[in-house]
Amino acid sequence: MPAITLPDGSVRHFPAPVTGTAVAEAIGPGLARAALAMKLDGKLVDLATEIARDSEVVFVTRRDPDALELIRHDAAHVLAEAVQALFPGTQVTIGPAIDNGFYYDFARNEPFTPEDFPAIEAKMREIVARGAPFRRRVLDREDAIRFFQDKGEKYKAELIQDLPKSETISLYTQGEWVDLCRGPHMRTTGDVGPAFKLMKVAGAYWRGDHRNAMLSRIYGTAWRDQKELDAYLHQLEEAERRDHRRIGKEMDLFHIQEEAVGSIFWHPNGWKLYRTAEAYMRRRLDAAGYQEVKTPQLVDRALWEASGHWEKFREHMFVAQVEDEDKLLALKPMNCPCHVQIFRQGVRSYRELPLRMAEFGACHRYEPSGALHGIMRVRAFTQDDAHIFCTEAQIAPETVRFVELLSSIYRDFGFAAFRVKFSDRPAVRAGADAVWDRAEGALREACATAGVAYELNPGEGAFYGPKLEFVLRDAIGRDWQCGTLQVDFVLPERLDAEYTAEDGARRRPVMLHRAILGSFERFLGILIEQYAGRFPLWLAPVQAVVATIVSDADEYAREVAASLRRAGLEVREDLSNQKINAKVRTHSLAHVPVLVVVGRKEAESRTVALRRLGSPAQEVLALDGAVAALAAEATPPDLRT
Repeated sequence: MPAITLPDGSVRHFPAPVTGTAVAEAIGPGLARAALAMKLDGKLVDLATEIARDSEVVFVTRRDPDALELIRHDAAHVLAEAVQALFPGTQVTIGPAIDNGFYYDFARNEPFTPEDFPAIEAKMREIVARGAPFRRRVLDREDAIRFFQDKGEKYKAELIQDLPKSETISLYTQGEWVDLCRGPHMRTTGDVGPAFKLMKVAGAYWRGDHRNAMLSRIYGTAWRDQKELDAYLHQLEEAERRDHRRIGKEMDLFHIQEEAVGSIFWHPNGWKLYRTAEAYMRRRLDAAGYQEVKTPQLVDRALWEASGHWEKFREHMFVAQVEDEDKLLALKPMNCPCHVQIFRQGVRSYRELPLRMAEFGACHRYEPSGALHGIMRVRAFTQDDAHIFCTEAQIAPETVRFVELLSSIYRDFGFAAFRVKFSDRPAVRAGADAVWDRAEGALREACATAGVAYELNPGEGAFYGPKLEFVLRDAIGRDWQCGTLQVDFVLPERLDAEYTAEDGARRRPVMLHRAILGSFERFLGILIEQYAGRFPLWLAPVQAVVATIVSDADEYAREVAASLRRAGLEVREDLSNQKINAKVRTHSLAHVPVLVVVGRKEAESRTVALRRLGSPAQEVLALDGAVAALAAEATPPDLRT
């Protein structure tokens, strides 16, 4: 007689084993219609799953977060059925749900193209409308292999052959169509709903191995309803409009070329943007009590072995062999072991703690070429990195200081809010469990002291310690993980860092790894897309262009530009023979925030007409007043009084 405990604490008793469907029906017809699946003692399962013992049950409806993954998983199955119905002889391989959608890989002599999408989508809608039930059955391993071999599905047969011996082999049918799947699924194909769309095709090697056959991958997206789908498609359109690679070209900020894969060629405008952000960060760190250092790019393998990075991170490191010294050096992928080397120089006292050591450290990490993306994902980057060497008692107050600094910096860059993830111990890690218990406990206590609410991100900590991840949300609703704070008891031990305590004993410092922007390159890419190139005046690489209406105003235009430069603005002059409307268009496309227009009338009255990017209106001001107003607006936030 299973007793079923529901989320409200109530208990339902049943005289015999019962399915989730029957439990939902017993509670009421509304729940029976709404329930798509259930969590049985925390595990997501089909409603058809039999409950034979006392259990806790939570029903999943279309509004619940878990529903999206179910919808997308089932949509992948519907896609596969549609493809095989339209293109006989196509073999199915794997088709998971992914962030914002799903994909399925198909083995076919001729790759799919977007021109195939209308027919496939139409067939998918037929399958959804049919509402065929998903039914699970379990087969013996050899029977399952034979089943798919008889169907000509060699990829499915290979998957089953390679599954662990302990794995249960389950198949799901939807009408006459069958697929290998662990599940769970919703009730019927009808539960997928109409809010889906096929997005793109790509090539993909079977099992990700370039030695294997090339498959044809179809990506799709699926949502709870049409409103969510429309919002997502609008976000994609906005993301394309804001793409930092396109805007970077329009603003002449940077380029990337094959001779330096994963590295950036910064143009004058782009480097001005970079230096503005760097100068701002340097001022903020100086004011917050950080000491800036600079450490080597090439470091002997021995240090990386001692720190543990060689074992855990070797595949991401670029190395160089020094033949005449018989040494293997690595381009540093991170700064932390080098900062410990500075800490270890001389005898450190507890009076020096906390010691905040910062570096705009140039780092290199190997990323596969397919993973590179503009300046967002590169091989050569600069971290706004810092390490705080402190005592255990100082972890909480240093966390409070860090969160206050990070919050203020994010506000200055235009991000009003962020959320925090707490990433605890990963499966592969350094340090004993007792050390991790201390580190995780200290970080939780620090969060409580700092008033930081967080969501748990299980198993995603660094190999040497737990971390907080600070996630920004941009203007179109995308999340970006930028800042981090990590509590590390391991590296100081491995690299023999110590200080003299108040009682004269030698103690290990705690090491707080922290970053705010993360990588300068990635953060600047985020900023470009956040503002769609329309930077606030203090960040804009070219803050104003003085443009003439007639050549008679050229001399006055030069005077205006000189006045703006003396006030600290980055100014260009456009004294060309183009008509003013053409000049407005040219500089608008280059995302210049302010166009300062002058003609005969302005020269005679010593005024200027200011036109703001994106606005057809103009404001006429006296020259001195315009210079003062623009200079005040262009002052970085930390320097304003």
